Amino acid sequence: MFTPKYPTPDTAPAPVVPLVPMPSSTVHPPACGCQHTPAVTPPAQAPVPVSAPVSRSAVQLTPGSLAVVIAGGAGVVLVVGAVLVSMLLAVAITGVSVAICAVVLRSLLRNHQGR
Repeated sequence: MFTPKYPTPDTAPAPVVPLVPMPSSTVHPPACGCQHTPAVTPPAQAPVPVSAPVSRSAVQLTPGSLAVVIAGGAGVVLVVGAVLVSMLLAVAITGVSVAICAVVLRSLLRNHQGR
């Protein structure tokens, strides 16, 4: 389920680049006495047309993977909600405890001054 599915590679042959003969920089006179044969130019080949790449979507969701994405999103929402609620509860408990401490200290100081 979690293994990636790769598309099949294209089977089009690689484009062939025709060879272009280079001009000779040395010009020989007709009776030079060299033992070479004149360069033979190969026949020009027509370039192979390259087919346009097939456009594919970046993400392909199957029904199973869609269910996993929805369940994962719901899990993230629940975890983030639980963290936020626990932080709010911690702030509320801290506020109540500070208020109780203030009332107790006020009561102790008032009783101490009255005696």
